[in-house]
Amino acid sequence: METKVSVIIPIYKVASFVERCAESLFSQTLNELEFIFVDDASPDNSIEIVKNILHKYPERACQVKFIRHEQNKGLPSARNSGLAVAEGEYIFHCDGDDYVEPDMLSTMHQCAVDNDADIVWCDWFLSFAQTERYMIQPSFTEPLSAVKSMLGGGMKYNVWNKIAKRSLYTENNIVFPSGYGMGEDMTMIMLFAFSDKIMHIKKALYHYVKTNSSAFSQTYSDRHLIELRYNVDRLESFIHNQYGDSLEKELAFMKLEAKFPLLLSNDSSRFNLWSEWYPESNAYIMNNTHTSLRRRIIQYFASRKMWLLVKTYNSIFNVIVYGILNK
Repeated sequence: METKVSVIIPIYKVASFVERCAESLFSQTLNELEFIFVDDASPDNSIEIVKNILHKYPERACQVKFIRHEQNKGLPSARNSGLAVAEGEYIFHCDGDDYVEPDMLSTMHQCAVDNDADIVWCDWFLSFAQTERYMIQPSFTEPLSAVKSMLGGGMKYNVWNKIAKRSLYTENNIVFPSGYGMGEDMTMIMLFAFSDKIMHIKKALYHYVKTNSSAFSQTYSDRHLIELRYNVDRLESFIHNQYGDSLEKELAFMKLEAKFPLLLSNDSSRFNLWSEWYPESNAYIMNNTHTSLRRRIIQYFASRKMWLLVKTYNSIFNVIVYGILNK
């Protein structure tokens, strides 16, 4: 049976979430799938949970591969290990603490086939403990427009709401940045740069869960800052190689987006670091219409070192909006 989509699922400390994830994957309406679970030396029983769920789906047993890292290597390496053994025409990355709609892969694969698309992406749900928010993504048919939007923050470059032809990876030697997890999703922009036809599905098919307090994206350590700088510099070099100097404005937007999370804190050292990172990009703050006016205003305050206003922003939006409304 031809494998239409290879699903790569990195597994690390997701025991409380992976049952729902595995159920949603094994219940997909598309039959011609391959599931690659990469155990990144997880210290819990996440893989055992997956294997127990698999007993309920005997028809999927022959479609499942388990890979184990003897030492924890991080998300990028786990994705690369999956890519190395994948056989499907398309690749889909699913994080082990998230889950998907039953028709996600059949819908996306059919769209890809019908339109001869190299990449298909969809809308998604931002899922909290008791509520969800529908996250609309922009539509493009021309890859360069999508690249510009992702650099500017208008379109998310997440790995998990997209399927991409495996040939985009193999023919262009694209892999994820091993050892540099923060910002590793930027790799998806490289795939778009090499694509010919892209399509957007105006339907939310993926649930990105924000209740896992130990998830990688919930932390922002000094090591993560090093990783983020690495990935921004890596992508900047790639963009220059592909497009020359034609996307300088968009690269400035990318740098502003990369350092924006430094403002989501009341830590003065983070504010100072924001000022030190990519100061040349500050001149473009108010030009980036891909992002909200609120986001541009807070960056403007930061560029003028109006830190009291930055802290007020954090109090209002982080505590009230995210702490109360999205519980």
